[in-house]
Amino acid sequence: MNLALDLAWQGWGRVHPNPLVGAVVLAGGVVVGEGWHAEFGDRHAEPVALDRAGEKARGATLIVTLEPCDHRGKQPPCTDAIVRAGVRRVVAAMADPNPEASGGAARLGSLGLEVQVGAAREAAAAQNAIFLHRFRNQSRPFVALKLATSLDGRIADSAGHSRWISGEPARNYVHWLRAGFDAIGVGGRTVRLDDPRLSVRGSVTPRVAPRRVIFDAGADLDPKLMLISTARETPTTLVTAPEARADPVDRLTAAGVSVVRAASLEEGLRALRAEGVSSLLVEGGGRLAGALLGSGLVDRYYWVQSPLWLGDRGVPATAGLPSDPIARAERWAVVERRALGGDTLLVLDRR
Repeated sequence: MNLALDLAWQGWGRVHPNPLVGAVVLAGGVVVGEGWHAEFGDRHAEPVALDRAGEKARGATLIVTLEPCDHRGKQPPCTDAIVRAGVRRVVAAMADPNPEASGGAARLGSLGLEVQVGAAREAAAAQNAIFLHRFRNQSRPFVALKLATSLDGRIADSAGHSRWISGEPARNYVHWLRAGFDAIGVGGRTVRLDDPRLSVRGSVTPRVAPRRVIFDAGADLDPKLMLISTARETPTTLVTAPEARADPVDRLTAAGVSVVRAASLEEGLRALRAEGVSSLLVEGGGRLAGALLGSGLVDRYYWVQSPLWLGDRGVPATAGLPSDPIARAERWAVVERRALGGDTLLVLDRR
């Protein structure tokens, strides 16, 4: 199953809104076929793996990270391919939450195949957290927060400079990460200080370039800033307060920025979801990060910790976050931890 999960990642940034899926065919304990869902609308992981296995699939075990589909969409049902291949046993990491596609396990079981669902469920669910969120909470996007900090929890030095806290391997990882989200968000202060592009310039070219989202209550943004001046090339949205002055809002609208007026972050996220944004990667700054965390609106945290100290005058990673006693403090679940060159990545999910 670990191999199947690794294979599934090869669809990152290319298969959305479909789930990431990897599959492995085992015959006599030996891998005889591998497959993954590589492109939206293209073949699913199971038939790819079965085709590569050929006749060796007969009587074999199919290991797959998601329950095989039992419906015809852009591709025929995976259950049909499994039955034709003569597979004896199917092991799926988790059930498919999509009511249109689910039912594959039950059908295969009714045809006499041995079916097991639930192996490595937690790992598979973490991998497809964005996909699962669509069925669990349709009111707002899946929100992930990504921050690169110093050892003392600072995202910029005393002058507000953040380039570069993290090293090149970590920055490459962030470009890969961006490719799998519908939108990338930042606060207005970050836009004014850093003038970011928020583009994807890594190993994965996303099937659809992520929308850029700016959270700024006053809408006071210079049209010459990178995100504003390129708004007609890459969709860009401003989430601002209902009382934001008309003049700056009109200037941004004229530059091609779509504007959402919202009385709260939660209302702004609901509006983004209504516009088709099902996943949002927020990359700062500290005030926006603190406000989202304090409102319980962050589902996942990608923390890149770099081995340097920026001191008390550095910009804190989260500002305005309420202080709870240890007994009531939230404890998040660790999804992943690993080195990114000289930096450390820690991925956590809200429980």
